[in-house]
Amino acid sequence: MTTGRQYRNPVLTGFFPDPSIIRVGEDYYMANSTFEYFPGVVISHSRDLVHWEIIGHAFTKNEDLDLTGIEDSHGLWAPDISYYQGTYYIFVTLRLNDMCGPDRRKIVHRQVIAKASRPEGPYSKPAFIDHRGIDPSHFVDDDGTHYMLLSPGATLFKLNADCTKIESGPVTIWPGTGERCPEGPHLFKHNGYYYVVLAEGGTGYGHRITVARSRNLYGPYEPSPYNPVMRQTDPAAPIQRTGHGKLVQTQNGDWWIVYLCGRPNGGPYTTLGRETALDPVQWTGDGWFTVNFGKGPSLIQTAPDLPETPYEEQFFDDFDGAQLALHWQFVRNPDPEGWSLTARPGHLRILTGNGSLGSLDARNIIVRREKHFQYSATTKLEFSPVCQGEEAGLVCYHGRHCFIKLFLTYDDGLKVKVVENRNDQFTCLGEREVPAGPLYLKVSVNGQQRDFYFSLDREVWEHLGSVPDASFLSNEGVKIGKHHTGTMVGIYAVNGGSGARIPADFDWFDYSF
Repeated sequence: MTTGRQYRNPVLTGFFPDPSIIRVGEDYYMANSTFEYFPGVVISHSRDLVHWEIIGHAFTKNEDLDLTGIEDSHGLWAPDISYYQGTYYIFVTLRLNDMCGPDRRKIVHRQVIAKASRPEGPYSKPAFIDHRGIDPSHFVDDDGTHYMLLSPGATLFKLNADCTKIESGPVTIWPGTGERCPEGPHLFKHNGYYYVVLAEGGTGYGHRITVARSRNLYGPYEPSPYNPVMRQTDPAAPIQRTGHGKLVQTQNGDWWIVYLCGRPNGGPYTTLGRETALDPVQWTGDGWFTVNFGKGPSLIQTAPDLPETPYEEQFFDDFDGAQLALHWQFVRNPDPEGWSLTARPGHLRILTGNGSLGSLDARNIIVRREKHFQYSATTKLEFSPVCQGEEAGLVCYHGRHCFIKLFLTYDDGLKVKVVENRNDQFTCLGEREVPAGPLYLKVSVNGQQRDFYFSLDREVWEHLGSVPDASFLSNEGVKIGKHHTGTMVGIYAVNGGSGARIPADFDWFDYSF
């Protein structure tokens, strides 16, 4: 059943890829990939499947998950959240940089399992299962036996009772339909059938969702006659890259699916990254299911028959709280001694750290997801650099190879500059000398156009530089390494290798749209 209310896809805008969903009672919980960002694996809550609020992360302690030196778009891939007999489980792949172990084989994938009594955590110290494969998910059969699925295809492993070791497997129960990159497997049981749900075609514009079923856990599995049950076939549609889905049944008996998608921005550039969409599921008379009646992803859809439960998302942060708001992410593990909300109350203080924004050594780059194609971000900074290379400011960040920074630095005097890094090609777009004292920094985004401003008093703004085409801040625009994330915006402080630990005090941060 549905209501007369409508919603617009995606339901989670910005960098929220690889959704996994569960229902516990009348509450819905979602987990999404975070890759190199920390805390790891973002967890959101909803009561109506449309409005989602971040409530926590699965990995919040440096000692539990070390992302030091992890390359862009490595790290935590495709988590699965599950629930069984009072325990919440997170299964996720830790994708390492390519390296060789003592037996000379490449160790690149670790499967990570953590548990909690509450969906927001705190989660247990993780267990690691070192087996090649990605996108683990958790399935518990009717007899209470625990299983893990991995790709390629749907590869099944029987686990011990506490999900810390493999007891048997691997067994490939369904390889997929033959399309490239069969991954993201999920398994559920309904009306006597086991259903395998896969993502195929790669996570770009050929992405899709396929299904197979069997009366027996280990198969053989029969592919659905409705495959692919989700795929965007209209190249001009505003929602593309649809795949990697998981089903959920409401307390009213209705079925829905969450899946990843991407929205092109001025061409085939999904600047915001891979997002999360929602569509209804229909069961057919022959025991299969379709998604949105086989029409592909919806832009406007009738809302689920659930009580509407909106919440007020925080877009202005005055840094007065005792904890950093949950929408903030660090690039890799933070340096706990390098940032503080208490050193200067009412401010977020970041100490300049070694490295640069383009370095794996940079610490305490603090960012939030861009969620809109048109927005502005503004911050107030107090910072007194004295040596070359010391800088602090605002950044639009897609990764260490592609970003644009607006910052205060020392360069034969105090200067405010805007510099773009386009696939490791650096260009200074503007600079001005400024006096000591508070400095206001602002970026205005309109599609692929980005304009950068500064002010000494927040009344008179001086335009410092423009990027007419910022498509390099997208998965499609990054030409170096992997690229699975989305563009973030936030603040940072680095010392350029001088070793100095100078405080950069940010009074507030405002994201307006």
